[in-house]
Amino acid sequence: MKILHTADWHLGKRLDRFSRLEEQVLVMNEIVQIADEQNVDLVLIAGDLFDNFNPGVEAVELFYKTLKRLSLNGKRPVIAISGNHDSPSLINAPDPLARECGIILIGHPKTEIIPFGTEYFNITNSKEGFIELKIHGIDFPVRILHTPFANEIRLKEYFGENKEEEINKVLSQKWKDLADQLCDDSGVNLLTAHLYMNKRGAEVLEEPEGEKPIKIGNADLIFSDCIPEQIQYTALGHLHGFQNIGTKEKPAIYSSSPLCYSFSEAGHTKYVSIIDAEPGKSVTYEKKTLKNGRVLVRKTFTSVEDTVQWLGENPNTFIELTLESETFLTADERRLIYQSHNGIVHLIPKVKNKEFTEEQAHEINLNQNIELLFKDYFKSKNGGQEANEELMNLFNEILNA
Repeated sequence: MKILHTADWHLGKRLDRFSRLEEQVLVMNEIVQIADEQNVDLVLIAGDLFDNFNPGVEAVELFYKTLKRLSLNGKRPVIAISGNHDSPSLINAPDPLARECGIILIGHPKTEIIPFGTEYFNITNSKEGFIELKIHGIDFPVRILHTPFANEIRLKEYFGENKEEEINKVLSQKWKDLADQLCDDSGVNLLTAHLYMNKRGAEVLEEPEGEKPIKIGNADLIFSDCIPEQIQYTALGHLHGFQNIGTKEKPAIYSSSPLCYSFSEAGHTKYVSIIDAEPGKSVTYEKKTLKNGRVLVRKTFTSVEDTVQWLGENPNTFIELTLESETFLTADERRLIYQSHNGIVHLIPKVKNKEFTEEQAHEINLNQNIELLFKDYFKSKNGGQEANEELMNLFNEILNA
């Protein structure tokens, strides 16, 4: 069978003042197209479906429409779990209606799905954190251990007060018990979770810049050796870069977000994972590149002319722009830069440091007029840089207001 694994959609997310909804519409279309072209039998979405607990109407509409298309109107099961950006109650709310379309929404870590069937598949077994599916046309069952994100309150509710000590032990035992009882090699055995997981002793994996962190110290770090040996593929969500923190034989994959959502992701390629699986054998998986969305770029220039030229040559980008110069940017220069491009998220002017000698660091005369006093103050705070005429005009305008 074939499975599509995706995560971290963050529908409704903005980049500073810029909406990303148009890009999200395009990349959702692309994910649906890949699912259809690859003729996948099952879709797993590993959390952070929305960017916040109260997503806008357009984001919610895009979510439901995308799931319905991924499910082929009920022919293909779609399983989506909540992440740390999602409201579990919001994810759970449409579940009775979603089931009619072959969509299974899981908001809480201890969710037990009520068994149901459609014309195309049946839930043949269900326990807290586990479901077994029998998909018509596939000769073996698919077992899925599912663990949506749990916040501090829910962690204490599910794992006890000593969650720092308990979370690895409890999750490991919970997963092991389910796998030992329900996951033999007569079916395909999967795990999907939204959490911070890494190999024991491995280099720390950076969480996405600007995202709500999960890992605080080591309190919420889950080690990949907690994954039961019966699990053939682990579909993870939270980290936005594609990576395997499992093994070649038993991958544990962060499939990446579908778009670059912060400048720490500048230059990253985004993917979905397509898995080929059958009982009792190692899975194979392939990264499928996602091509939609504006490129995020961090650039540094030393002249306004070069800046404007590059901006004109690279229109379909979002830019964090640093401009190093000998003097502060004038209002006209700023205007010219912003008129050259509609995707400048941050403009960071940086005056090159000049050596500030002892001779320049003279004692400031507090009895001089306020304009000269301001010039001296500005010079002392900016490495000997003189306040330009535009800045002084602004100072006098404020002074005389």
